[in-house]
Amino acid sequence: MVGDHDRHRPVRHQDRGAAADPHPRRDLARGRLHRHERAAQRSYFDPAGIGVGTIGTYFLIYSLGLLIGQDIWQRVFTGRSGRVVTTGGIGAGVYCLVYGVAGALIGTAGAVMFPNLDNPDDAFTMIVAETLPVGVAGLVLAAALSAVMSTASGALIACSAVTSTDLWPQVRRLWRRGAAPVPGESEGAGNHGEVAANRVFTLVLGLGTIGTAVLIDDVVAALTVAYNILVGGLLVAILGGLVWPRGTRAGALASMVSGTAIVIATMVAKGMEANEPIYYGLLGSLVVYVAVSLATKPTDPAVLAAWRRRVRGEEAPEAAAEARVD
Repeated sequence: MVGDHDRHRPVRHQDRGAAADPHPRRDLARGRLHRHERAAQRSYFDPAGIGVGTIGTYFLIYSLGLLIGQDIWQRVFTGRSGRVVTTGGIGAGVYCLVYGVAGALIGTAGAVMFPNLDNPDDAFTMIVAETLPVGVAGLVLAAALSAVMSTASGALIACSAVTSTDLWPQVRRLWRRGAAPVPGESEGAGNHGEVAANRVFTLVLGLGTIGTAVLIDDVVAALTVAYNILVGGLLVAILGGLVWPRGTRAGALASMVSGTAIVIATMVAKGMEANEPIYYGLLGSLVVYVAVSLATKPTDPAVLAAWRRRVRGEEAPEAAAEARVD
C-alpha cells in the first residue's frame, strides 16, 4: 500500500526516468541480444569467421549457380514480356539471397539454444519442435518438406528432360550411324519411345540422387559438390554463348566436359569442401572454350542473326511477313 508520505514525496530525476522509460521493449530486446551474443561463439558474429577464401568460394558457386540455375531461368522462359522477365528474375535472385540469410540466422539461433547438438543439420527441426506449438510446428515442417520436394522434383524432371531429349537421341544416332533404318518405326512410335525414355531416365536419375544423398550426409558438403559441378561445367558455356559471337557448339560442349572433369578430379584430390575445385574448373573450362571455338568453324551467320533477334525479343522475318499478310 502507498502511504500519504509516499504520495507527496518529490519525484527525483532517477525515479522519473525509471517510471517514464519510453522504450522498455526495445531495451529488453537489446538485453536479450547481448545475452545471445555472449552465449554464442564470437566467430558466429565475425563476418570473416569461416575465412575469406571460403566466403569467396561460397559467393562464387552459389550466386553464379543461381544465375545459371532454373530458379531464375524458368521465369525468363515463361515471362510474357521483357518487363516481367526482368522483374521476375531480379525478384527470384533477391528472394534466394534473403532466404539464405534467414537460414544463417536460424543456424545461429540453433547454436545458441542447442550448443551440444550432435548434427548441425538438425538445428532447424530442433528449433521448430522445441519452440513452436504442436500444430504450428507440424505446419512449418510440412511447408519445409513441400519446398524441398518441389525443388527436388523440378530439378529431377529438368535433368530427365534434357537427358532424354538432347543427349539420348545423339547417342542413339551415333550407335545407328551407317545402320539400316529400323522397320516399322514411325513418328508415333518415336513419340512413345521418347515418353518411355523420359520415364526410365527419371527413375535412373532419381535412384542416383538418392544414392548420392545417402553417401554425402552433410548438407553444406552436398550443396558445395552440386554447385561446383553446376558452375564449373556450365557457367562458361552459357555466358560465352550469350556474350561472345565467335563461340561454337563444339567449344561449349568441350568446356562443359572439361570443366566438370576438372572439378570432380580436384574434389577427389583436395576434398569435397576445398576451395580450389571451382577455380580450377572455371579456368580450365574457359581455356578449352576459347581454344576449341577458335579451332572450329564459326557459327552460321544466319543462326547468329536468328539468335540476336530472339535475344532482343524480335519476331523472325517469316513470322513478321505472315502477320502483315494476315
